[in-house]
Amino acid sequence: MSIVQNKKAFHDYFIEEKFEAGIALEGWEVKAIRAGRAQLKESYVIIRDGELYLIGAHISPLPTASTHVKPDPVRTRKLLLHAEEIQHLIVKVERAGYTLIGLNIHYTRGRIKLEIGLAKGKKKHDIRESEKERDWQREKQRLVRTHKE
Repeated sequence: MSIVQNKKAFHDYFIEEKFEAGIALEGWEVKAIRAGRAQLKESYVIIRDGELYLIGAHISPLPTASTHVKPDPVRTRKLLLHAEEIQHLIVKVERAGYTLIGLNIHYTRGRIKLEIGLAKGKKKHDIRESEKERDWQREKQRLVRTHKE
């Protein structure tokens, strides 16, 4: 069940592979995500010292967050994957010129997970082409609907 999606990622990138990663969260962040107060629009994943980190994801603290915690909405969050998956991603990013993007935050068996996409950037003409394709699909659906009536 998806909580937050990054629709901009599919617009700007070709997604080659997808991976599911756990996120190291604090208590107030879990409550805020469950309340739907997260945003992935400007987020990306970096590799530092053989570990993956989510940068730029914004989790707005709830107004009822406890008084002794100083919430940082855009802090860097560590991602949890198997060692061989991390190694696979490191090779792809460093050698093949891919980038890692957060695609969505969802629940898996009650736990909050992040879906990471191994992505290659779209060029300007690719973006225009996918927009034309989407517009054509929409127009086709409209024509089919009016033809049935």
